[in-house]
Amino acid sequence: MVNNKKAQMKIQQMSFMLLAVFFFFALIGMIMISIKFSNLGDSAKALEEKNALLLITKLADSPEFSCGTVYGNAKTDCIDWDKVMVLKENMGDYLSFWGISNIEIKRIYPENKGIECTLSNYPECDTIKLIDKTSSGYDKSNFVSLCRKDNYNGKIVDVCELAKLIVRYGEEDEK
Repeated sequence: MVNNKKAQMKIQQMSFMLLAVFFFFALIGMIMISIKFSNLGDSAKALEEKNALLLITKLADSPEFSCGTVYGNAKTDCIDWDKVMVLKENMGDYLSFWGISNIEIKRIYPENKGIECTLSNYPECDTIKLIDKTSSGYDKSNFVSLCRKDNYNGKIVDVCELAKLIVRYGEEDEK
C-alpha cells in the first residue's frame, strides 16, 4: 500500500512538472509572437511610406502629368501645368486610380501666395489640389519642374518654375 501511494505521488509530480514545462514554453512562445507582431505595424507603415515615395516619382513621369518632349528634350520630374489643370477639371475617373488620399502640387518659386488654382485664375495661382479626400495621414513629397506655355511679347515661350508634388496617405486608404 505504501509503494502504491509513492507511485501515485510520483505520477502526480511528473504530470505537474510536464504541465509546468508546457505552460513555460507556451508563455515563451506567446512573448515571441507578441514581439514579432508589435513590429508588424511599424513595418507596414514604412512600406506604405516607401510606396508613396515611389508613386511620387511615377506620377511626375506619368502621361497624365509629364511634360514629355513639349518643352524641348524629354525631362524627368517635369509636370505640364496645362495638362494638370485640364486633369483637375476631369478628375472623376482618377479619384481611386492611384489609391491615395491627396495629390497636391505647390509652386515654390517664384513666391507662393497660397492661391488655389482654378481655370479662372490660372496661371496666377500657386496650389493645385487634384485629389483632396482627407486632411489626416502623412505626406511624402518631391521637387519637380512645373512648366507651361506663355505669351511673352507676342511670342510663345516655355516657363518652368520650381514646385513640390505632395502625396498623402490617410486613414481612408487603410480601410
